[in-house]
Amino acid sequence: MAQPVAFITGITGQDGSYLAELLLRQGYLVHGLVRRASMFNRSRIEHLRHDPAVYGKSLFLHYGDLQDATALRRIFRQVRPSEVYHLAGQSHVGLSFEIPEVTCHEVGNATLGLLEILRDQDYPVRFYHAASSEIFGTPESSPQNEETPTRPGNPYGCAKAFAVHLCRVYRKAYGLFVCNGIAYNHESPRRGENFVTRKISLAAARIKLGLQDKLNLGDLDVRRDWGYAPEYVEGMWRMLQQPEPDDYVLATGQSHSIRDFLSAAFARVALDWRSHVIFEERFVRPTEVNGLVGDPSKAKARLGWEPKTRMAELAGIMVDADLEAQRPGA
Repeated sequence: MAQPVAFITGITGQDGSYLAELLLRQGYLVHGLVRRASMFNRSRIEHLRHDPAVYGKSLFLHYGDLQDATALRRIFRQVRPSEVYHLAGQSHVGLSFEIPEVTCHEVGNATLGLLEILRDQDYPVRFYHAASSEIFGTPESSPQNEETPTRPGNPYGCAKAFAVHLCRVYRKAYGLFVCNGIAYNHESPRRGENFVTRKISLAAARIKLGLQDKLNLGDLDVRRDWGYAPEYVEGMWRMLQQPEPDDYVLATGQSHSIRDFLSAAFARVALDWRSHVIFEERFVRPTEVNGLVGDPSKAKARLGWEPKTRMAELAGIMVDADLEAQRPGA
C-alpha cells in the first residue's frame, strides 16, 4: 500500500501544527502551504523543522498563497496528495468586521479555487474543509447539528457558510470526496494571543508572575462551546478515513461564558479575576452570536470521536503553558 500523502493549508496555525504532528505519527508524508512574508510565522512548527529525522524526509513546506491558483496547481502536480486539509484563512471573527473583503476572499473564494483544482485531478483526492460553528450565527434551536440551517451573524460566518455550501455542491455535482468539519471553538496553548481564551490565559500567567496587573475585555456574558484543539484534529483526520464523505459537527456539547473561562483560568493561579479585569467598549463586536453549542453525536456514532477535555481543564492547560513560557529565562 502506497504511503499516504497529505497537503495542509494553514500548517503554521494552531490546528495545522497539531494536525501535522498527528499525520506524521500516522506515517504520512506531510506537505504544508506557508505564506511568504518578510517575517516568518512558523513558531508552532519550528520543532518539526529543526528535527533532522522529520524535515525534508516526511515533512515538506511550500511557499504560496491561497489566491495564487497557478502556484497551487504546481504544488498539486508535484505532491499529488491523497488527502487535503484546508485549514487556512482569516479566522478571527472580530477582525472580520474590520477586513470583511479579505476575510471573504481568503475563506470563501480560496475554498472555491481549491475545489476547482480538485475537480481537475486525474486521481481521487479526499478533501477536508474547516468549517465553523459561526455559520449558525444565532440559531433557532440548540444544540446545533449537521442539519441546522445556517444563519451567520458576522462576515467570517458568512464566508464560511458560502464555503460549506460550495463543498456540498461539489460533492453532489462532481462526486468529490469532500467533508465539512463544523468545528466549534477549540483552543490550546498554541492559540493566537488575539483570541479571547489565550488573552485570558496569558494575562492570568503574567499577573501571577507580576508582569502585568490588568486585563481589558468586552462582553463577559458571551457563551461558546470550547474544546481542546489536539482532540479536534483527530476528528478531522477520521472524517477522511470514512468510506463516504459527509459533514460532521465537532463540539463538546457544553456551553460556557467568557466569565466562566476567566474564573477557571484565574483559579488555576489562585487569583480573583474580578480584581484585575476592566471592561472596554472597543472589544464589544457590532453583532454578537449566542446560543452556539454543538451536538457531536453523529461524530461519536460514525467516527468514534468524542472530546475528553472540558473547559476548566482546558483553561488550566493553557495557563500552565503560559506560566512556563513567561517565567524568567524561559
